[in-house]
Amino acid sequence: MLNVHTIPAFNDNYLWLVHQSTSQDAYIVDPGCAQTVIDYLATTNVNLIGILITHHHSDHTGGIDQLQQHFNHTLAVYGPSNEHINGITHPLSISSQDTMTIPSLGQVQVMAVPGHTLGHIAYYIDNKLFCGDTLFSGGCGRLFEGTPEQMLNSLSMLARLPDNTQVYCAHEYTRANLNFALHVDANNPKLIEYSAKVDRLRTKKLPSIPSTISIEKAINPFLRCHLNAIQVAISTQFNIENTDEIQTFTLLRQWKNSF
Repeated sequence: MLNVHTIPAFNDNYLWLVHQSTSQDAYIVDPGCAQTVIDYLATTNVNLIGILITHHHSDHTGGIDQLQQHFNHTLAVYGPSNEHINGITHPLSISSQDTMTIPSLGQVQVMAVPGHTLGHIAYYIDNKLFCGDTLFSGGCGRLFEGTPEQMLNSLSMLARLPDNTQVYCAHEYTRANLNFALHVDANNPKLIEYSAKVDRLRTKKLPSIPSTISIEKAINPFLRCHLNAIQVAISTQFNIENTDEIQTFTLLRQWKNSF
């Protein structure tokens, strides 16, 4: 069983420290801030042996060099081979999805999920998904490099994971995402219920993450673009007719960008 430690960083990032329950050898996912990781490790008996990177943005990679210096350059750093990321020791060339063995973690499914960036990847380990900035609770990442078609395909791939998959995204964006989702899908009772739950958590300053694939399919409009309710909302907002799934997704992302 994979243990996951939550390490808040910056204003709204989450760094995930992961290790198997049978081992104290751990990996950190997307360490944008090295000192935050070093300070957290000082409070535990966990031994950091590696880094998992999802994409090249600095709030996900900025701590690689300092962590390597701190650990005498012993860390194995996994990340996408087709993005310019300094410090990668194990470049991963993934065209769709591949399963590999990573020391101390075991079997890890790595998925190519372009959209937010062209080389973005996600890691699926023991029913837990580390998806960087591709899928958020109630939302998805901005399309800085990829196309709507790429992002929709990536999200569809993630949505096909088992319903009980825990979703560990990289930011606490849930409240803002749900504000938009409620505007789009106001009559969704599961969304209304989930929104109230998130309010309770955030009032107590607790993370809203992880979510699950089941929850996201029920409440996240970006995973529901094939449904009539979301397509009708897009038709109304943009005064168009007969939207299909890709047009709905494209316009939904455009709407969210300016919401």
